[in-house]
Amino acid sequence: MGALFDGIVLHQILQWHHTVSNVYPTSSLKGLQLNTLWDGLFHASAYLLVALGFILLWRKARNAHPWWSGRMFVGTMLMGFGSFNVVEGLVDHQILGIHHVNERAPPYQWIYWDVGFLIWGTAMLALGWILFKSGRREVSTRRYVLS
Repeated sequence: MGALFDGIVLHQILQWHHTVSNVYPTSSLKGLQLNTLWDGLFHASAYLLVALGFILLWRKARNAHPWWSGRMFVGTMLMGFGSFNVVEGLVDHQILGIHHVNERAPPYQWIYWDVGFLIWGTAMLALGWILFKSGRREVSTRRYVLS
């Protein structure tokens, strides 16, 4: 979900960056074509991972399993979203430098956007963990749900 949010909001709506915009600048038609291709591959990969997640969730939901609370569900979603942001922010923005969060800003400001992205991801990861743990305490008092 984090990858889809990144691709839809940051790549397409705000047009702050593309998947490889720091490697192939979008100032030429060829650069824009390459970035559009890489954005599409990125979005297709994210879509496949979300579909796989739904399949796994569906398979698990059909079996007898412990009851999940809404906090656990939202918490795990936030942990996944935050983990994506932290890993993507460290690998793509800092280590590989293939793009930065807001390449429409002056280059000297890119680091601030990149650090903000990492802070945002870390905050979602932490909030998700807190929600998951509190939901888990709630679940420990319930019995198994039988299908």
